[in-house]
Amino acid sequence: MTSTAPRLSVVVPCYNEEEVLAETARRLGEALDRLIEARRIGEKSRVYFVDDGSVDRSWAIIEQLRQRSERFHGIKLSRNRGHQNALMAGLLTVPGDVVISIDADLQDDVDAFDSMLAAHEQGADVVYGVRSARQTDTMFKRTSAWAYYRLLGWMGVQLMYDHADFRLLSRRAIEALRAYGESNLFLRALIPQLGFKTAAVSYQRSERIAGTSKYPLTRMVSLGLDGITSFSIRPLRIIFLLGLAISVLSFALGIWALVAALVFQVTVPGWASTVVPIYFVCGVQMLCLGVIGEYIGKIYLETKRRPRFMIEHRTWSGEDAAALHTTAGVGDAEGREAEIPRNRAASTRGQSHSRPT
Repeated sequence: MTSTAPRLSVVVPCYNEEEVLAETARRLGEALDRLIEARRIGEKSRVYFVDDGSVDRSWAIIEQLRQRSERFHGIKLSRNRGHQNALMAGLLTVPGDVVISIDADLQDDVDAFDSMLAAHEQGADVVYGVRSARQTDTMFKRTSAWAYYRLLGWMGVQLMYDHADFRLLSRRAIEALRAYGESNLFLRALIPQLGFKTAAVSYQRSERIAGTSKYPLTRMVSLGLDGITSFSIRPLRIIFLLGLAISVLSFALGIWALVAALVFQVTVPGWASTVVPIYFVCGVQMLCLGVIGEYIGKIYLETKRRPRFMIEHRTWSGEDAAALHTTAGVGDAEGREAEIPRNRAASTRGQSHSRPT
């Protein structure tokens, strides 16, 4: 094994994925073995499962995988914090020269690791996995995704089209990512802010290997709103222009009514000319207050500076633990992540974790 082969860490966020973990571990293990044999990555390359407060047997399966092979490790969060925070916990915690993030359902293609590593060897610090097609998605999901990406682009948010969270990050990119301390995470738009050299690798998205999606429509809508309000102030500018247009129109109508009454002595009877504008203006006001409230809520969450995640337990120690504390910033107030002390983790281990409402 050459000393130049990078150490690869694969981060896999998990929430109630007991049905897929065994097969996911098998496929990822085979992919790492193949890359190690080809001397593309170092022998200490590992797979790290991040348990996002699962209420099924996910963590027990992760511990079993660790006992069977040193190739697999786990990070257990103290409670469910959402996909983006779980992914961030893995990125900022695991060691390695290169980190690839992939979902546990393996709809993303593990064979794309080769192309990602090749792009990294050519100097790319960020390599995006981009879907070549969306045949596995429903018509509604394809249409809504197309509209959403275009909407974000119009809002001025920089995104890689047809890219989710399947990507490669170099150690330099991860250390740069650590400087971004916001609570409202939307990594698809945050990663392009790093500014390093990027590349894209196309792959064919597959069907989910088992189980059901843990990302329902409501959470997808919530993630979409985070993407808009966390990276663009254009909605506020639209509100300003809308208010300005309504004000100009109202002023013009007022002048018209005054001229009609005083000069032409003509009045327009009926309730429509009074009630309809009132309802229209009230509706616009409620919409504007809702958008402004969304931004105020973001400010409120950011100013509290609460940790984005708490690590209850991890399955590795020694050299990797030293790397965790010297490069991952665990417990750092600026990084806003923390690790629960071992004695406390032991006392709480085995308690159930409920998903927040």
